[in-house]
Amino acid sequence: MSTPIEDLRHDWQLAEIEQLFSLPFNDLLFQAQQIHRTNFDPNSVQVSSLLNIKTGACPEDCSYCSQSSHNKTEIEREKLMELETVLTAAKAAKAQGAGRFCMGAAWRNPTDKNLDKVINMVTEVKALGLETCLTLGMLTDSQAKKLKTAGLDYYNHNLDTSAEFYPQVITTRTYQDRLDTLEHVREANINVCSGGILGLGESIEDRASMLRTLANLPKHPESVPVNMLVEVEGTPLAGSGVAVDAIDFVRTIAVARVIMPHSVVRLSAGRTEMSDEMQALCFFAGANSIFYGDKLLTTDNPVVNDDRALLDRLGMNILQ
Repeated sequence: MSTPIEDLRHDWQLAEIEQLFSLPFNDLLFQAQQIHRTNFDPNSVQVSSLLNIKTGACPEDCSYCSQSSHNKTEIEREKLMELETVLTAAKAAKAQGAGRFCMGAAWRNPTDKNLDKVINMVTEVKALGLETCLTLGMLTDSQAKKLKTAGLDYYNHNLDTSAEFYPQVITTRTYQDRLDTLEHVREANINVCSGGILGLGESIEDRASMLRTLANLPKHPESVPVNMLVEVEGTPLAGSGVAVDAIDFVRTIAVARVIMPHSVVRLSAGRTEMSDEMQALCFFAGANSIFYGDKLLTTDNPVVNDDRALLDRLGMNILQ
């Protein structure tokens, strides 16, 4: 029996979440696993695939991003992909076991003309029998409604970090801008996908604050991706030396599971730097989704065969 919807909390205090972070590791994981088993099959994983449909030249100054025009990376600028190219990638993703196809474009926000082109992609990908997800930057209320009419299932817009630490990472858009987009998506009745990045130089308090913001939204995000920073040469955070401790990363997964019992928690960027044992602990702590494929936008991701081998060793199944 899952946690009743009326028992989901949206009034978490920062001190409560910090207390979860400070629990003995075994106690925290035990609590998270109990909640996980109450709401999900503990041996099943949802699998998504992510395609970068428009690369580079983003006007935002996110200090971790290879696609920002402010950063001197080796990423080549590419225009919006043609529909047939996207469909070829979607068919390949489905053949490899992905149930959701996510498309990302390096925009601050899409123009209405570009949005219409992406809507065609959504319609055609859904026709293949895949769930659809987009990450296109900020959305207006009317744009979110158009995407809902087109049948979009999920929209990703990460908070990245806490409101307090956010100005240290991004200055070209505000935290409230991100929250406004999440509100537009939620009010359009599209599933919300929103999480953050660990390893930006944030404190444990910042991680707790970010999770508190997500959990205290009017509705918990249906999907919560937790990323570990992938340092890209040419970005301000490259060579920062702020490595994420594996145990601390697992703690963050567990806390997310405890305070957002119904949300799917996804292991996202950074898995190439995670050992099999670390990923196994993340699954035990409540993660139940991964990205398939050798690329996440522009950064490396474990190859499909490696993921299948790990899931087989753990006796875990891919949700169909």
